[in-house]
Amino acid sequence: MFDFPLLSLVTFLPTVGAAFILLIRGEEEVVARNARWVAIWTTVMTFGASLLIWMGFNPATAEFQFVEQKAWIGSGINYHMGVDGISMLFVLLTTLLTPLCILASWESISTRVKEYMVAFLIMETMMIGVFCALDFVVFYLFFEGGLIPMFLIIGVWGGERRIYATFKFFLYTLLGSVLMLLAILAMYLKVGTTDIPTLIAAGFDPTWQRWLWLAFFAAFAVKIPMWPVHTWLPDAHVEAPTAGSVVLAGVLLKIGGYGFLRFSIPMLPEATEFFTPLVYTLSVVAIVYASLVALMQEDMKKLIAYSSVAHMGFVTIGIFTFTTQGIEGGIMVMLSHGLVSAALFLIVGVVYDRVHTREISRYGGLVHRMPIYAAVFMVIGLANVGLPGTSGFVGEFLVLVGIFQVDTWVAFLATTGIVLSVAYTLWLYRRVIYGELVKAELKDILDLNRREIAVFTPLVVLVLYFGIYPEPLLEVMHVSVANLIQSHEMAMNGGSAVALANR
Repeated sequence: MFDFPLLSLVTFLPTVGAAFILLIRGEEEVVARNARWVAIWTTVMTFGASLLIWMGFNPATAEFQFVEQKAWIGSGINYHMGVDGISMLFVLLTTLLTPLCILASWESISTRVKEYMVAFLIMETMMIGVFCALDFVVFYLFFEGGLIPMFLIIGVWGGERRIYATFKFFLYTLLGSVLMLLAILAMYLKVGTTDIPTLIAAGFDPTWQRWLWLAFFAAFAVKIPMWPVHTWLPDAHVEAPTAGSVVLAGVLLKIGGYGFLRFSIPMLPEATEFFTPLVYTLSVVAIVYASLVALMQEDMKKLIAYSSVAHMGFVTIGIFTFTTQGIEGGIMVMLSHGLVSAALFLIVGVVYDRVHTREISRYGGLVHRMPIYAAVFMVIGLANVGLPGTSGFVGEFLVLVGIFQVDTWVAFLATTGIVLSVAYTLWLYRRVIYGELVKAELKDILDLNRREIAVFTPLVVLVLYFGIYPEPLLEVMHVSVANLIQSHEMAMNGGSAVALANR
């Protein structure tokens, strides 16, 4: 099993499925049905292959595992893939959410189904590739490649203002990515390779580090997204189809946090220390500001989108504490948010498919007609506010423990975000679920069907399981996080000497 290129299989199997879908011919209805089935089986097999990697993964080492390296372009640019205790978890998150997205789109997407399924499968390849790439050129190709299918998913199957939202999303992300490309070129010219482990060990001088750090920050801050470059996210979420919002919030936002962990901290340690106060400031503003804006929303998707901005503020705070609890908490927040935000957007999609509106004021009293839906909404809503016993609590608690050791004021201000999250989540739940069922369009609304229950069940189970017993996740990431912190401390203690020796 270890000699077989499992990472390449997991990465490119969805693309094989997409190519197979392109070959389907026949009447439109037959093509749509076959495209759905090919897509669901392809994503399920991809998830199964990722579980094989999980089963063979050794959490006792910080080294990259399942490594594949082949000569590609030459001159120090190779096809290099591998996973460690951090990237492994994001690969699993991606392969888990994608089949749920396909299942959630089964009935809601009825036009150009073939093209939709192809776009989603290509998107899965790009997302998995980002987390597995160990060469900067390979990483950048996957990073940028993911823009294209998401551009099409929002632009073709989105809402009324989909063109505006699509171009805003594309331009924001592309601008940051161009700056990152310049940083990659600068490092290549200086070191002579784009191999990520080699560049981590290279040791750049402090002045170079700061310019490189800012270039990477431009790309990852937009992706996560951080205030004030977050404004593309609410528009993209509102206009995207339900599954597009799920993959956008569940996976694509995590690429920004992953970039900080994989590149900024280990590769540019002195610049990271220098800019940490900036990150804290922007993160606290994001948490408080986005939470207050969420309280004012009348559109369910916009409320959840601003909630995502606030939660990602916890991620960046935790990552830049340089403590075990903080970084592990930041990763846990990302993983939990991947499950919870996916479920929240699916919850909105369920009622939107029935009533065709996302306005909160148009709902009320759904508990009388949709008790299963109300129960699922309750569990996911409580996870969103970080209630103990749910996965949301574990990550936020660890982040607060980590930041409290570093800066009590940042810890205090971040905690206000938790209080505000309780306010806007319970406000949403009360207005949608409770009250009298007086609106005529809701009196014949149907509860979750078997397909929708099948989509929500794994999300609810995992949110509760990892809230009660998060050890399986923490065990996988612990050694890699400890190695990251140790390398950062060594670089800071002898950073100048190392940089001088490598020049």
